[in-house]
Formats: sequence, structure tokens, C-alpha cells
Amino acid sequence: MESSGAVSRVRYDGSERLSIERTGKEVRFRAHALYTRDALGEQTSEEALFVQSLLPDGSFEDRVNQDPDFLTILNQPFAVQLDPSTLRDLRLLHGRVPFAAASPLGSDAVLHGFLRPGTNGPVNGHPTVAVRFEAQGPMTGALPGHAGATMSGTMRMDGTAYYSLNDALLLALDARLTIEARLRDRLQSAGMPVRITYRRTIRAATNPGPG
Repeated sequence: MESSGAVSRVRYDGSERLSIERTGKEVRFRAHALYTRDALGEQTSEEALFVQSLLPDGSFEDRVNQDPDFLTILNQPFAVQLDPSTLRDLRLLHGRVPFAAASPLGSDAVLHGFLRPGTNGPVNGHPTVAVRFEAQGPMTGALPGHAGATMSGTMRMDGTAYYSLNDALLLALDARLTIEARLRDRLQSAGMPVRITYRRTIRAATNPGPG
């Protein structure tokens, strides 16, 4: 992920392991990531952990969220695994279909937009169905990584998600989030206009199955 704008330029690079455990009627996903955060040339080693459970009714519930940079595969608007009927709907998708998604920055904002078919293809040898997405909505809240700074404006998200045809796992995600807002701190009243772009690329390793 990369963020750039009038505030800062930050790059993230690292690896992540997703493990899947079935306990009774629940499926628990655990994402553990080790990464380097490069902010204006100052590099730091970081660690993230996100645990999420798939409940019997098909909903997801977050159990552990220690992912302040929003980097893990579980900490983003798209489910890490689909149910069979949703996967079938994606394979039959034609035209544009409305959808809503939670903000990928962890706020209460909801983005509204459309899904449409992407270009299907293998990810590390595994056949996938691709779905393109675009959505936009309000952005109000704290600026990640900058204590005391708040933003108010709009955000737009677009990209492509790739789901395995074998087990409906999310194997790859290419996404871009663009924020256009006014930045304020304790000393500013009018605020400063900013444009920030987050780019995220996630791709499964050769063996994306449970591990």
C-alpha cells in the first residue's frame, strides 16, 4: 500500500500468512503479516494480526484487530471466502450490479457503487473468477498515522478481486483508494486541501489453501 499527498509519502512491503481453522460450525481465519513501513525514508519493521470468524449464518465477526495500517487480507471490504451461491452469482455476473462496502480505513463510512465482471484468469495456477468494483462515499475522521489531524471529504475505491473457483477463497486483490478532503489540526480552522492515494496489491502464494 502507498499513500501520497500533501501530508506524507508512505510505502509498505511485506509478507502475510493466512491460516484457516474449523471449530464446530465456525470457520476462523487468522492473518499474520510482517512488513516494513517506509515513511519519508525512515524504515521500521512492523507486525499485524487480524482474526475473523465466519459464523453459521454467513456473517463475519472480527475477533482480534491489531492491524493499524489496514494491511491484512481480512481488514478490507471484501470477504476472504465466499459461500457457494455468491460465487455462482459472480460467475454469472453481467453488466453492473449495485453494492455497498464498509470503508477500508476502518471508519463507520459506507461506500456505494457497482460490481461488474472482470477478466478471469489463473492466480498461481488456480482458476479464478474476477470481479471489478468501484464505489465512493464520505470520508470524515482521523488521518491514520497523524495524531491530532482530521480529514473531511470524499473517498473513491476501485479495483479487481479474484476468487478461486475451487474453494471460493480470495486469491488476489488490486485496489486503489483515493481521498480528496480538507485536513485540519488543532491550529487550523479552514483546513488544507489534500489528495491521498492508497494502493494495495495482495496475491496468494503458490499454496493458498488452509495452513
